[in-house]
Amino acid sequence: MIKVLVSACLIGERVRYNAEVMSHDSSILAHWQSQGLVVSFCPEVAAELSVPRPSAEITDGDGISVLQGYARVMNIDGQDVTEYFLDGAYKALDLVLSQGIKLAILKEGSPSCGSTYIYDGSFSGAHKPGKGVTVALLEEKDIRVFSEREISKAAAYLKTLET
Repeated sequence: MIKVLVSACLIGERVRYNAEVMSHDSSILAHWQSQGLVVSFCPEVAAELSVPRPSAEITDGDGISVLQGYARVMNIDGQDVTEYFLDGAYKALDLVLSQGIKLAILKEGSPSCGSTYIYDGSFSGAHKPGKGVTVALLEEKDIRVFSEREISKAAAYLKTLET
């Protein structure tokens, strides 16, 4: 039985920076949960950031740049929180490796979990193409990452792994 790593916020856990619940209504996710396939995880909470916490964005790059040491994750108060985001990413990697997880569905836009876009570092609400820190690390280790908008694609990919 292949498990799927899923952002905890997408299944209704109160882990977001603003402590709001942001569950994603998906029959596929609900089915996977009922089958015991979902492994819920929040890299930021795993790294012991509080809920709520100041919002954070990646400056001067994306998650790949953070892993390479060229970009930082800063919170809206000007505090460098890069080490927390790196810690959370490596905890996610440890979890997927220990459980044989081959795919993840993570929250788009997050500085940890964004897979196609993140916020641009200006705290203005503007997006830029890029990956979050956790996504960059997981993909570097050949874990396929999908956003909550790509759950159907993730389901199709899971079927290819099961054959």
